[in-house]
Amino acid sequence: MKVIEGAFTAAQKTEIVQKLTEAMVGIEGENLRSMTLVLVEEVKSGDWGVGGQPVTTADVKAMATGAPPGRS
Repeated sequence: MKVIEGAFTAAQKTEIVQKLTEAMVGIEGENLRSMTLVLVEEVKSGDWGVGGQPVTTADVKAMATGAPPGRS
C-alpha cells in the first residue's frame, strides 16, 4: 500500500496493515494469514499525481476532513 508521507499516523498505518490482512484472509483463508505480507510505503508529498496534478500531504489531510484538495 502506497500512501503519501505524513498523511497517516503510526496507528493508522497499523490499522491499514491489520485490515488489509483481514481482507486477504477473507479471500485466501485463515491458513494463509502467516504468509500475508503488507507493506506501507510512504511516497514523498507532491510525488504522487492524480488527474495530472500532484497530490500533497496537505491535500490528503484536507480530503480526510471532507474538504476539497487545495490543488491549484
